[in-house]
Amino acid sequence: MSKTIEDLKVAFAGESQANRKYLAFAKKADSEGFPQVAKLFRAVAAAETVHALNHFRVLGEVKSTLENLQAAVDGEHYEVNSMYPEFIADAEKEEFKKAVNSFTYAIEAEKIHEQMYANAIENLGKPGDDEDYYVCPVCGFTHKGKFNGDRCPVCSTPSERFERIV
Repeated sequence: MSKTIEDLKVAFAGESQANRKYLAFAKKADSEGFPQVAKLFRAVAAAETVHALNHFRVLGEVKSTLENLQAAVDGEHYEVNSMYPEFIADAEKEEFKKAVNSFTYAIEAEKIHEQMYANAIENLGKPGDDEDYYVCPVCGFTHKGKFNGDRCPVCSTPSERFERIV
């Protein structure tokens, strides 16, 4: 692999992480009553997204929708079957309960994501699929269409707190 390709991958990862970090910082600034600082964090997070997407595009990683869906299935499958089970085992061994909870929330949501992507592959191009998604803000549980339960099935967060994704 060329050094430039390696550099693009590292830059993509770094810019992606900066985006998420700055969005977390923005939430904290908002909660502490610093709306202008929160806006700054969100603005720079948006710029980091531009950088990350540029690097990803140059790497040639954005392909057809079908190929992108399959890449998503593969990524979720890896997280569910390899990455998170190992992380949970490590955290349990170290008795790091908050990490166990965080990883467990993630793996349960990732199982659903993998299935949702697989379903999208099956239904790609078929008419009649126009539903919003709802995401639990605590664990990432994702549901297609309005969730009818009272609480998240993964973390018990009240369903009225779910975020609608359009």
